[in-house]
Amino acid sequence: MRRNPIPLARYAMPVENTLGRRYPELPHPYRNEYERDRDRIIHSRAFRRLENKTQVFTRRFSDHFRNRLTHTLEVAQISRTVAKALGLNADLAEALALVHDAGHPPFGHTGEAALNRLMRRYGDRFDHNLHALRIVERFEQKYAAFPGLNLTFEVREGIIKHSRDYDPEAHPELAEYRLGERPPVEAQLIDPADEIAYNCADLDDGYEAKLLTFAQIRQGVPIFGRQALKEDRKYPQAPEKLKFNEALRRMMDQLVTGLIGHTRQGLSKMGARSVEDVRRAKTRVAGWSAPLRSENRRLKEFLHQNLYSHRELVRERRQILRLINELFNHFLERPRNLPPFYFEQTHREPAHRVVCDYIAGMTDHYLIEQHARFLRR
Repeated sequence: MRRNPIPLARYAMPVENTLGRRYPELPHPYRNEYERDRDRIIHSRAFRRLENKTQVFTRRFSDHFRNRLTHTLEVAQISRTVAKALGLNADLAEALALVHDAGHPPFGHTGEAALNRLMRRYGDRFDHNLHALRIVERFEQKYAAFPGLNLTFEVREGIIKHSRDYDPEAHPELAEYRLGERPPVEAQLIDPADEIAYNCADLDDGYEAKLLTFAQIRQGVPIFGRQALKEDRKYPQAPEKLKFNEALRRMMDQLVTGLIGHTRQGLSKMGARSVEDVRRAKTRVAGWSAPLRSENRRLKEFLHQNLYSHRELVRERRQILRLINELFNHFLERPRNLPPFYFEQTHREPAHRVVCDYIAGMTDHYLIEQHARFLRR
């Protein structure tokens, strides 16, 4: 029997009002449509490949640091917490969090920047959100009845709109996704949840890698420094690592609590009585107050200045860029070296797009393996 749904806030996205799937399917006896989407995402190849895609640190540093999959799970945990606190549809929020990075290429943002630069040569671009949509619509091949995962409209919409708005005139191919409207709050909260997850995780991993010091973080990140001072007073004899853990945990809690509180205030001020009210709003409602946005911005600036630009990571980044550039150019010049599925696509789409799709789907070690196979010198 189908479970009785948990009552949602009036501005939440009720699963009963879903616009459905591109290819109609019979309902499941004990899972709602967003739960089915979540399960399809978890069982997809793209989701499994996230385990072998870099977040910030490659495995050269340690097996203990976040990869793209563990990061995704942390975003899902935060998203469910925020959604439940706001009376939103936690199943939809969880599905969106689990799929939000499905389109990321190997080697994190370095890989994304490299592919985008290569695509710019052809007047095109690489957008990991649009690539994620291509994955769930076309590249995942699991069902005999339809291509892709056949996800609900709201999950597909959230894949592309959770972190930015798209100009309807610039993207006519996305017209079905209501580009002139805001997405439901469940989709809007994914981007700040993502920021909380990676900012806190990158501080943690940077400290563990000994590229950042406790004193450096305390001084450079005020929101962390205030929490660390409290932990000093509470646990004066505790080892530094445990004080760091406590301060980081408290900082994350402050960011999550602030996201919940400010979003709730925004919804109340808006007078949102339905998901359609949210869609018609002039701006997005999920986010932080101005003071906490400033704190979060300081945290991001600290990471860019002291971690992402660290010489150890920059040196490795140059090597990654070289591998991607050389492999991209190789497949463009010798498309018959592509797997049969992708080679066939070159008869229907521009070769640069097909090569980009192929490389974007690779894991870190598979990209290295393919480079060694075709470009070993």
